[in-house]
Amino acid sequence: MSKPFYDNREVSWLKFNARVLEEAQDENTPIFERLRFVQIFCSNLDEFFMIRVGSLHDKMLYDPKDRENKTNLTAKEQLSEIARHVKELLPKKDEAYADIMQGLSDYGIQHISESTLTPEEDAFLKAYFAREIRPLLFTGVVDKKHPVPFFKNGEIYIACKLRKKTDSSGKVTIGILPASENLPRVVFLPGTGKFILIEELICRYAKLVWDNFDIVSKCIFRVTRNADIAIDEGLYDQDVDFRDIMTKLVKKRKKLCPVRLEFQGNPDDDIMYTMAKILDINDNFVFKQFAPLSMSFISAIEKRLEKHPELFYRPLTPQKSPAIVPGKSLIEQIKEHDILLNYPYENINHFINLLEEAAVDPDVSSIKITLYRVARDSKIINALNKAAENGKDVLALVELRARFDEENNIGWSKQLEDAGVTVIYGLEELKVHSKLLLITLRDGNDVCYITQVGTGNYNERTSKLYTDLTLMTADRTIGSDASVVFNALMVGSTVESTNRLLVAPKGLKSRLVEYIDNEITYGKDGYIGIKINSLTDRDLIEKLAEASRAGVKVDLIVRGICCLIPGVEGETENIRVISIVGRFLEHSRIYIFGKDSRRRVYISSADFMTRNTERRVEVAAPILDKQIADRVCGLFDTMLSDNVKARVLCPDGQYRRVEKNGKSPLNSQSYFYEQAYKAAEKIADNSSGTAVKSPEEPKPTENSTSEDIKTPVKVKIRKLHRI
Repeated sequence: MSKPFYDNREVSWLKFNARVLEEAQDENTPIFERLRFVQIFCSNLDEFFMIRVGSLHDKMLYDPKDRENKTNLTAKEQLSEIARHVKELLPKKDEAYADIMQGLSDYGIQHISESTLTPEEDAFLKAYFAREIRPLLFTGVVDKKHPVPFFKNGEIYIACKLRKKTDSSGKVTIGILPASENLPRVVFLPGTGKFILIEELICRYAKLVWDNFDIVSKCIFRVTRNADIAIDEGLYDQDVDFRDIMTKLVKKRKKLCPVRLEFQGNPDDDIMYTMAKILDINDNFVFKQFAPLSMSFISAIEKRLEKHPELFYRPLTPQKSPAIVPGKSLIEQIKEHDILLNYPYENINHFINLLEEAAVDPDVSSIKITLYRVARDSKIINALNKAAENGKDVLALVELRARFDEENNIGWSKQLEDAGVTVIYGLEELKVHSKLLLITLRDGNDVCYITQVGTGNYNERTSKLYTDLTLMTADRTIGSDASVVFNALMVGSTVESTNRLLVAPKGLKSRLVEYIDNEITYGKDGYIGIKINSLTDRDLIEKLAEASRAGVKVDLIVRGICCLIPGVEGETENIRVISIVGRFLEHSRIYIFGKDSRRRVYISSADFMTRNTERRVEVAAPILDKQIADRVCGLFDTMLSDNVKARVLCPDGQYRRVEKNGKSPLNSQSYFYEQAYKAAEKIADNSSGTAVKSPEEPKPTENSTSEDIKTPVKVKIRKLHRI
């Protein structure tokens, strides 16, 4: 039976995406950034359908009686709930888009419609279509005499109900025109900011293509396909490079079954029925909306607005860390004291500098790293290549199954091999999701380690967009644990036990349960603070509820999915859950157990999801330096105090904005940048050549608005991004 403090995973995710959409509706957000949030909402939803709905679709077909373990819903019932929630969200997206475009019209940007075209504008667009677009169009037909065209995942099409001019029978055929990705997505009227999308242009002038037919009706549609590719266990037994297997599977993904059919505007019922029937899509998963079906065009609009900085977020640049002395060996500094970096507020270049130093340091004998997602133009890959070319033993575990990064990682694995790096892949049944680096070097007659453990990927691009933490330490026990992890990975096995690192799948969850149990023994004096992206693991949810019943105070900062509902009397009334959705994607994971002398603080790559705790290789690292632990707890406490971008999860399962209750507004992300700039100013003023260290993260004052941030003059407008 479902318990009163459980929420369904898929519904909880849709609630998260609703919070993203709220940012698009927030008039305090710069107007173009609001448009970007509409884009994020749409791309999030696309991925949700490709993966989660695709997976449920398969389960409904092959295991229809199976029920998920929290709300006891079958796959079919979950799909029904998903459809209902999505149909509630789409009108809100349409409204947000219309409101934003109305605001942008003050800056000359106008998404034109047929009703607003002047005769001169119509003549220009018609001539442009005939000259530039029509020769490139490929036509298809849907009828009994022709095979059904293959509709590419995510590509936009125009469907036209056609009747031959010479046929008096009234028989109709559906013609198909693709708005191919090879065509320009946006067409601007000369000398203006007025634009029309390519699918709208094709739809308007389709009669120039079907000149032997009368067009009875026409509409714009898009198909989303299942992209949840699975690896057949039998493939592992073949004498084939795993990279070749993944290359074939990525190609297979493009041809999986359709799971969603979208129409723009008010489409003809016959066309909707016919397309749904031939694609075998249930009516619940046919969606209508008035905003564009894909928001990929907004970059073209952005270029026309660059002279209006007020439409964008204030430019912010990652700063130098006050814990690092410029010009001094990073390896030597890490030997002296642990270093914590906080992205995007502090610069990932510090970490890259460590890799580049290790690549040329004669005392460094080996570098080992796990790579999940990396930037397309990666300095980190370059540093690893350089190290291998300099004779270092370099091992890179490249996870080829990083979803939607498979092709990118396949390419990087080849380049690393060409440079002399030893490349291995993830384990047969487990993705390697850890963010772990181990540098081994000679220290006289001894061997020492520099170990880095992070919460986010080795990716320069996302380090400016995601909030993440990275720890660099010379602790010998942590280094020894990391060495054990890599030795296991090299022979295709998992770690049984470690001393300080917590390593999934065998040594993370059990230790977390142990730490929660320990807090339960303290009752009302116990404390648990967790910051993660998602909470779905039933065992951990049950354990947190048990802690609540024992009186333990539990603070959870969960950005996305949260299957635990707090505040339920007698069950989770001592648990508070907030979600922060703002300019940057909250991505860091922090675990805090206890307070004062018995406090344990960890950072980790693992969310509290069963896939992370049981089906992936994940690493959590303890923060042993008290000053750094104080800083991490200070970050956590500041986020708990956010009353601008935080939403609190209520006992009814709904998220609501945190009430200010007379307190000054605190946007935690803006506040952290403010502190980073102040620390960077101290570095500039410091002439002693020593690190500028603060014992803990400064706490916001009553007068702090966290909005007035001093920024350098020479910075570019930062683009917000989500994945």
